Amino acid sequence: MTTPVLTGTHLAKAFGATTALVDASVAVAPGEIVAIMGPSGSGKSTLLHLLAGLLRPDAGTVEIAGVRIDTMSERQRSDVRLRQLGFVFQHGELVPELTVVENVELPLRLTGVSARPARVRALEALDRLGVAGEADRRLSEVSGGQAQRAAVARALVHAPPVVLADEPTGALDTLTGELVLEAFVDAARDQGTAVVLVTHDLRVASYASRDVLVRDGRIVDQAAHVGEPR
Repeated sequence: MTTPVLTGTHLAKAFGATTALVDASVAVAPGEIVAIMGPSGSGKSTLLHLLAGLLRPDAGTVEIAGVRIDTMSERQRSDVRLRQLGFVFQHGELVPELTVVENVELPLRLTGVSARPARVRALEALDRLGVAGEADRRLSEVSGGQAQRAAVARALVHAPPVVLADEPTGALDTLTGELVLEAFVDAARDQGTAVVLVTHDLRVASYASRDVLVRDGRIVDQAAHVGEPR
């Protein structure tokens, strides 16, 4: 069996008196696309944020590339996120003061890649998502769909071992959503990137090789799709 690149084991999290997640365990292999599904308030996003190290679990452990992160300081976890993870959120979360290409360059520049190669790699990533023509525009000058494709390019530009995406196509039309999902499939196939998608959308889940169903703060099922993912 392939060694997982991302593992959460017996994770639990509460916010005050509200229990968000109980005894949740999931492991994701390199090149695997996993869809985390469930109704609103089920704990999907909490699970994703624990796996990302954005939240610290009340119980359980999280490992990325064999390194336990839940016991790290916030600064150490931030460094792991920068180097080992890519993120895509429903509304992109790009930096409005930067141009599109500057946003995509950001993970590279923060990890020490010099300006010229960072620009080349950022433009290549934008081109793969069909938005290289918007590279020098500010976010106020591009559509929401173009900005979201730029956010995907930013998440993938440094070829991280893990990409985490929370409703990445929720605000997109069908065609743009398919471009985003195909970029994840390409990263999984060509770079061995593990992709974890939180989604309500069965169409999005059809691109995954496995579904993780969360209900009332518990993982109630983990089922592989029949046949090959899209």
